[in-house]
Amino acid sequence: MDINRVHPELRKATGSFPKLPVTSGLGRKITRLLLPLLLPKAKTQDGTTIAWVKTSGGQRLRVFTPTSTKTKAALLYIHGGGMMIGTPNMDDVLLSRIATELDIVIVSPEYRLAPENPYPAAIDDCNEAWHWMLANAANYNIDTKRIAIGGESAGGGLAAGSVLRIHDEGGTQPIAQWLLCPMLDDRTALDRSLDEVDHFIWNNKLNLAGWTSYLGSQIGADDVSAYAAPSRRKDLKGLPKAWIGVGDIELFYEEDRKYAEALKAAGVACELDVVAGGPHAFEGMAPEAQVSKDYMARAKAWLKKALES
Repeated sequence: MDINRVHPELRKATGSFPKLPVTSGLGRKITRLLLPLLLPKAKTQDGTTIAWVKTSGGQRLRVFTPTSTKTKAALLYIHGGGMMIGTPNMDDVLLSRIATELDIVIVSPEYRLAPENPYPAAIDDCNEAWHWMLANAANYNIDTKRIAIGGESAGGGLAAGSVLRIHDEGGTQPIAQWLLCPMLDDRTALDRSLDEVDHFIWNNKLNLAGWTSYLGSQIGADDVSAYAAPSRRKDLKGLPKAWIGVGDIELFYEEDRKYAEALKAAGVACELDVVAGGPHAFEGMAPEAQVSKDYMARAKAWLKKALES
């Protein structure tokens, strides 16, 4: 892809971002160690504490707690990484800032990664984190009717899948879904014409590695669960309102646009925020760019309003 298609404010960061060697076992191990060091550093926010806690099942959760929590609202936020890499603490800056600015508790699960732990390990862990939040709501001054679920990239796909699973389980439901460039459709990875485009940051060869790690030989099969690949869901009625943000030059643009349209067609309120010249996860790669600041301001404003309703 021509670098000139990237928004001018994002070109330097995009061009200097290294290729992620996640298609091999050794490459994944190295990337898992180095990824937090590749992301821009900034101070976490005063007024919010960050702590690890464990569920009864032994899963670790990264919990961001603002000083006051007067809003009583909360967010279950799921980190990205193509199902193969990533940790909750790589989002410390982003999540501590959101917790402080919106005065909400945020819980981010350290879900099990593929291929060592294929589907349904990650979605099971996210579901466990959701039920932990419900069970521990009183301890964190959380109103269980005002919890949103969100995430970025693979985390956005897991967030959307979690919303579907919770809907089908019944009981307490999330008030909103907040999806940043979500990874929603395994069938995208099987479109070999996309390999030639070579999208920045996350291309289709990496996408194939991610989906294959998660689904194995089931990738592309007719019976892939919508909890794994939310775009497979035919009936989206009754889901909570949604916000989907995505750049128009990134690999997931088409599947994200189609999911937003499907939600709207099912009567679900959905706002699609498309950033011209935005590559994958640009707001985390270049957080100080004005286009990233404006994008995140819109995203947080939507989330704030959604949690207040």
